Amino acid sequence: MPRDDRTTRTDVPEDAERLQKVLAAAGVGSRRACEDLIFRRRVTVNGQVAQLGDKVDPTTAVIFVDGERVVTDTRLVYLAMNKPRGVVSTMADEKGRTALADFLGNRVEQRVYHVGRLDADSEGLLLLTNDGTLAHRLMHPSYGVPKTYLCEVAGPIPRNLGKRLMAGVELEDGPAKVDSFRVVDTLGRSAQVELTLHEGRKHIVRRILGEVGHPVSRLIRTSIGPIRLGDLRAGRTRRLTNAEVAALFKAVGD
Repeated sequence: MPRDDRTTRTDVPEDAERLQKVLAAAGVGSRRACEDLIFRRRVTVNGQVAQLGDKVDPTTAVIFVDGERVVTDTRLVYLAMNKPRGVVSTMADEKGRTALADFLGNRVEQRVYHVGRLDADSEGLLLLTNDGTLAHRLMHPSYGVPKTYLCEVAGPIPRNLGKRLMAGVELEDGPAKVDSFRVVDTLGRSAQVELTLHEGRKHIVRRILGEVGHPVSRLIRTSIGPIRLGDLRAGRTRRLTNAEVAALFKAVGD
């Protein structure tokens, strides 16, 4: 994984590049526009306000523009994927089952890893990246990155269910609660509900809803922090935009 050390102006390698060139290559804007950003003191490098003429190592420099992180290491890949139902959340499966890498083909040269998991019967948003530091923070419960799920459950739904789930439900491995809950639709003896929570214990959504008498028949993860599934088709992947990557870093306090 790429290093997470910090490069200062007094420790810039000989093959460092002009900052405006690095910013332009990262998609911030044209070189002229990036020069203007630097001139207006809107760019920081490794915690210091950048100056025209600065050179940086794009693989190690920590750069912010207007307070938002800009990833300049071209080796780093950030993808969103809509995992179909029946696919296991591993890059390759020793039992020969359909896995995540089967959907990437040759479109991604770098080796990427999935951030968190969805069980085989669940579907929806997964993040794939080779940025180990960001992946660790997104998965670690101390950073509290929320995840939202759309579930089809057995109905009818009592009016106080949301309050009960937000107050907490006792599970065999300790209490669990959701951050938000709403009924999206009712379909006869079933209903669609949406809930958000920030912990990631195994099968936590299915276990919470099952514990209160509403077993899940379908589960779709629709967002991870600021990243939304949107209209991404099942089995497809897309590269995150610079703004989305910056939002992920902000979600974990970086």
